[in-house]
Formats: sequence, C-alpha cells, structure tokens
Amino acid sequence: MKSVVWEGFTDMEDVVKNMEKMKKTMQESHREPQLSLLPVLPLKNVVALPKGIIPVIVGRDISIKAVEHALKNGKEIFVTTQKKVDIENPTASDLYQIGTRATILQVARMPNGSLKILIEGITRAKVVAIESDTKFIGVKTFDLPSIPIEKEAEVKALWRNLYNLFKEYVRYSDKVPQDVLSIFKGSQDLDFLTDSIAIQLPLALPERQEMLETLDLRQRTIRLSAMLKEEVEILKTDKTIRKRIQSQVEKHQKDYYLNEQMRAIQQELGRGDYQQEIEKLRARAKKVHLSKEAKAKVESECKRLEQMQPTSPEAAVSRNYVDWLLTVPWNKKTKDSVSIEKAEEILNASHAGMTKPKERILEFLATKKFAGEKLKRTPIICLVGPPGTGKTSLALSVAKSLGREMIRISLGGMRDEAEIRGHRRTYIGAMPGKVIQAMKKAGVTNPVIVLDEIDKMSMDFRGDPASALLEVLDPEQNKTFADYFLEVDYDLSKVMFITTANVMDAIPYPLLDRMELIQLSGYTEEEKIKIAQNFLLPKLLKEHALEKSQIVISQKVFEAMVEFYTKEAGVRQLEQTLAKILRKSIQELQKDKKLKSVTVTEKKLEQWLGVSKYRRSDKKLEKEIGLATGLAWTEVGGDILDIEVAVLGGKGSLSLTGQLGEVMQESAQAALSYIRSRAKELGLKEDFYADKDIHVHIPEGAIPKDGPSAGITMGVALISALTKSEIKPKVAMTGEATLRGRVLAVGGLKEKLLAATRYGFEAVIAPKENEPDISEFAKELDKDLKIIYVETMDEVLEHAFVTSPLKKKRTKKVAKKKAVKKRVAKKKR
Repeated sequence: MKSVVWEGFTDMEDVVKNMEKMKKTMQESHREPQLSLLPVLPLKNVVALPKGIIPVIVGRDISIKAVEHALKNGKEIFVTTQKKVDIENPTASDLYQIGTRATILQVARMPNGSLKILIEGITRAKVVAIESDTKFIGVKTFDLPSIPIEKEAEVKALWRNLYNLFKEYVRYSDKVPQDVLSIFKGSQDLDFLTDSIAIQLPLALPERQEMLETLDLRQRTIRLSAMLKEEVEILKTDKTIRKRIQSQVEKHQKDYYLNEQMRAIQQELGRGDYQQEIEKLRARAKKVHLSKEAKAKVESECKRLEQMQPTSPEAAVSRNYVDWLLTVPWNKKTKDSVSIEKAEEILNASHAGMTKPKERILEFLATKKFAGEKLKRTPIICLVGPPGTGKTSLALSVAKSLGREMIRISLGGMRDEAEIRGHRRTYIGAMPGKVIQAMKKAGVTNPVIVLDEIDKMSMDFRGDPASALLEVLDPEQNKTFADYFLEVDYDLSKVMFITTANVMDAIPYPLLDRMELIQLSGYTEEEKIKIAQNFLLPKLLKEHALEKSQIVISQKVFEAMVEFYTKEAGVRQLEQTLAKILRKSIQELQKDKKLKSVTVTEKKLEQWLGVSKYRRSDKKLEKEIGLATGLAWTEVGGDILDIEVAVLGGKGSLSLTGQLGEVMQESAQAALSYIRSRAKELGLKEDFYADKDIHVHIPEGAIPKDGPSAGITMGVALISALTKSEIKPKVAMTGEATLRGRVLAVGGLKEKLLAATRYGFEAVIAPKENEPDISEFAKELDKDLKIIYVETMDEVLEHAFVTSPLKKKRTKKVAKKKAVKKRVAKKKR
C-alpha cells in the first residue's frame, strides 16, 4: 500500500518532528508514540468522544467495508466527523483531522444490508497519513494524550468545581439520571470526568469537536465548566418558567397551559408574537397617511399595549381601537369621472324626468371640472318627494355618474345620538358611529353617502340624532368631525352627502337650513306609462329570466294598470303590479309548453289582478249644491278632497267632522266669518246664522286631514249651501282664504294638479301667487287642464259657480227696480 501524507505535513520528516515534540508528553504518560493503520468510519452530525459508547447505523459502502476490515483486525476503528453533512462519499480532506480511536463492541446486520454497530471511544487520535490503495479510507494515526496539569491542588480544585456544576446540572435536568454521579465517586481523574460530562451535555457539533480537539486538560476543563454553567442557567430559567406556569395549570385546560408556556417563554426572552403584532401596527401606521393627532394616538396606544398583558380585556379594547384608526381611510380617494356628457347619459338612462336634480348634479360636475382641487366644498343635497319617486335610486345613479363609491345609511327610526357620533371606548362593545363605519366600508375619503329617510328620525332620553347630524352636514364644521370612539378629528368635507325625505316639515329647521333642497314631485300618468315600458318592464324581465318576445303588453293595458290598479305619486305599486303580471304569464307558459308568448289583455288583467281597486267617479259631471272639490297633498302624491256642507235648522252652531286638524277647522271658521261679513252682498240676511246649524263634513273620516289650502273650497261649499247656488262640474280648487277674502299661496301644486288631471277635472282654481311656481312644471301638465289664477274670493265665486251669488244679488236688484218702475207706470196711467 502506498502512504500519502495528510494535509499539514509536507513529508515524513515533518511527521517525525511532530512526533518528537510529543515524545516528552508520551513518556510522562508511560507510553511510546505508535503509528497504527486503522479504517475510518466517517460520521454525520455526531462526534465520538473517549469513554463514550454510541450506536451507529452504517449504510455507505466505504463505511461498511471499513467496519468489516476492523472486525477482522482487532475491532479497532478510527471514528471522525465530516465537515459537511451533505457529502455522501467523503474523502480524507472532507473529514476532521482529529478523531477518536474506538473499538467495536457489537455488530448487527439489518435486512437492507446496512450494519448497526455499537462503538466505544478509547482515546483521541490524529491522522498522520492516509492509505490510497484500500477500498475504504485507511489512515495512519497516533494517539493524542491530554496535556496534564502539574499542580495537584489545581487538579482537585478544577475537578471539584466541574463535579459540583455537573451535580447541579443533574439536579435540574430531566434527561440525565442521578445514578450517573456514582461513577465519579472515589476517583478524581479529571480527564475521565471532562470526557464523561461532555458526553452527557446537549452540545452542538462544533462545541463537541472543540472538546475533542482540546488536548490541554486545564483549557478543556475551564471551557467545559463555562458550557456547563450556561446549561445550568438555562435549566434554572426553564424551571422558573415551569413553576410560573404550574400555578395556572390547575385552573385551565391543556391548550391554555400551552399558550401560557409560550407567553412565559416570550417574556423571558423579551420577544414574541405579541410584540411582533404591536410592531406590525406601527408599520401599518407608517404606511397609512394619518393626521398628526391620529399618529400620536396610535403611538400612545402601542406603548400602552406593550405594558399590558396580551390576554387582558384592556388590551383587546386598545387593539380594536388602533385597528379602527388604521382601517378608516385618511388620504385615499377616487378620481371623479368628470365627463359631463357621460354623466348626463347615465342619469337619463336610469331615471325619467327629474330635471332639477339632474341639472344640479351636472352643475356640480361642471364646476368640479372647471375649479379642480380648488373646489373644497361638496354639495349637500336633500331630495324631498313622495315614496316611489326614485330618490334613493337617483342617489345611486349620482354615485355611478361621478365614479365614486356609494354607501347608504338608513336613518328611519334612529333615536340614539351614538348611532351618529359613536360610543365612548369605555363601554363594552363600543363602536364608531354610522358615518365612520360608512367611511371604513367605502375605503376612500370622497364617497357618496346617502342618508335615507332623514325625516323619520326621532328623539328620546338617549339623545337627538338630528342634532348630531348638524355637524356632519355643515361644510364649515365637518372638516373636524368628532366621533366619540375615534377621539380624533376626522375630515368629512370631501364626502358628497345626499339625504332623502318624504315630508319636509318633519326635518328640523337647523338641519334643513344646511342642505340644498330639491323637490321631487309625483309622475303624470304618461310618465308612469313611459317608466313602466322603458325601465320597469326590462328590469323585471331580466329578474324573471324572460325574453321580451315572451310577454306582449299593449299600451291600453299599461294605461289600465296605471288608472285602475295604482294610486300613488311614484311607481312602486306599478312595479309590484307589473311583477305580478309577469308571474301569471310564467304560469301560463309553464302550463302550456307549446305556448311561445303570452299576450296580456284587459280581460286577463282583470282576471289576474281582480276588479279595479280605484275607480274614477262621474259625480262631477252633474251640478252640485253644497259640495265642492278641493285638491290635497299627501305623502303618496296629490289627491282630491270633497267638502260637503249641510244647512239645518238650529241655534247657529258650526259642526266640523271628518277628523280635521286645527288649521283646517280654523279655515272653516274663517270662511264662515267671511260669508257673514258679505251676507248682504250674497243675498243673505245679516243674522242668517241665528236660526241655522251648519255642518261641514269631509269624507274618509278615518284619514287625518289638515292644512290651510282648503280655505277657498270650504268658502265655496258654504256659500253654495247657504245661497242654493250650483257649483260648476269638473272644477277643482286650492288656496288659502283670509277673513277679507284674499286668496293666498299654498304648496304641493304639482302633485295637486296631477291629481286633478288623474280624476278628469277640466279646470283648477289656484292662487295668483303660485303662478311662478306652476310655470316651472307647466310643460309636464296635461295641455287640456285649464288653470284659473285668482287673487280674491270674488274671483273664485265667479269661476266656481254656474252663476255667481254676487251676480244673483245684482240681478235680483235690477229685476226689483224694473218691477217697481212698472208698478209706478201703471199707477200713472
């Protein structure tokens, strides 16, 4: 076999020189340095130490051959560790130079061909040369004895210190049995003690190799003592942690025990998931463009969290608060799509009519396009109109036309101020108000927020939400909106608020004053039919998965639906009626599979929907005495109001029935006082009321009625009943009357005039003061409807009666004069 010198020795002369250096040490230990040829067993992640017995699984070919050679030649083998564990076929250069000369105690062959051996370390050894002609790695080694300590006292001191440390280690460790200490009694061999203790300690691979390569017994003992001391401290800390956890185990289940163990370890190490969570919150705060006040608040809460127990209720509240601050948008916004043509197209495609609201939205878009970022204020619009007129859907279309996010907040029935401003954090389950929640949901600072049913709010002992909305809807104040939960100012100035209401009177004046009011009136019959054909029918066909060709509805059927089955200002009932027709049509298609389409006729309409719900009365075709028709405004649109008067014998009392409000009762009393002041001109006795009882009744007594607009109607009905004068058919009227006979302006004219058209009236008497209001929507009215503007009751009487009672009086006077003249002429003859 050919010998190759190990790296670090240039030739055999160097080997001899090195051996000479160690000769003195060998002689002192009564041994001569001997070179021996041994097979090499390379190990991964394991360091074999002298005096140690370890099991090894041998699977590589070179290792199996090395073991077989050793078994045939005295069972001795050189055991060393690979420098890199990922090398499967190591060479001599891949192994540590210093290893352990060991002997094989046991061998067992495995079914897969590998060997399971038990080896015992004898002494340290160093490779001098390798044999290259063997089928395994063969090396020439010489033993490396430990360099002894000369002073006996020092040996005893080191032995005692190391033994006591190990004794303490055994006391705290669960892995080393107490019996191990017995092998050291009666012997103070420091070399044996160091190697035996190093075997028992959970040292890393580099540390074990260091113990193996350290020949100086003093250095090895001191280094091992330091390692042992460190392990003892670790075990003490672990025991402290275990004690701390043990006190809680009795009260909690196993999973809680594991969580607490993790927490205790994190506390001891000064790091953990809880701290990482806080750092994540700080990192998020840097990414979000918070206001200065919000930044300071987040940092303050993070510092408080670091001082709290993670499981404490206060920590959960604080984390939730910081999360809200970081989730609410502070600087992110959507870019407005300021194409006016596109916005107008979207609005016209989604809603018929509604000229004023559309104009206002387009005005804002034009201004936004012109002024850009200089336009700081965003309009706050209030849409007021009857149910079903498309207020909420218009707000959705506005958001779509602007390209903004839209959030709807329903205010109906809200009575707690905290719903707007939020709850203070001290309360359990506290949350921000609806406005801040909407901002979080939108995710941007400039959404469109629809405050629906703003007139349906109420108040009680918990506060007044309408008062809380004053700050939200005030452009001068909402830059610094204060939510009780957030505790920092929040900017709402970029938000476009659109509110909806059915009745303007129910909105508190300070709140109404902050909004731009846009009235949405009811639709005419023609508009309803167009809406049904162009909007409702396509929408319902899509919902019911029907094709346009499968349902045929004629113009007359649409007219019948609007006229006889709905009575509303909007189109909600019409949509429900149309949906029922489609459902009935689907039933027809399901019954007859051959049927490709259903034609809806007036006969089928009556069959499916039943008899007409609303029928128009023809009583106005006849002249009436003591019965006048007024026009009324309701939440669902305009309607007619019949006022009946009966004159009975009595003592001059005035009875008012029909569930009339105070204002309407006062209107009746004012009308009667006006008649008494004009009694002579109307052809009545000055004390006509002395022996008569007057009863004024308005039908549909279950419905409350109020308002001043029936003043002229009551006056006409009273004069008709007292003077027996006939009222013109197909004439309706509205207006407030004073004691002096002046006619004052009233509201709700569009709805009232639409109702007059719906019920077939040909003329309407209206106050002259309302002429400018009516001119704004005159194009939307029926061309055949005649509007008569009046300023006084005399004009009303002239247009309301077939023959004015005032003319009757004058005619009687003229006739009386003529009769007197005739009698005088006869006497002269």
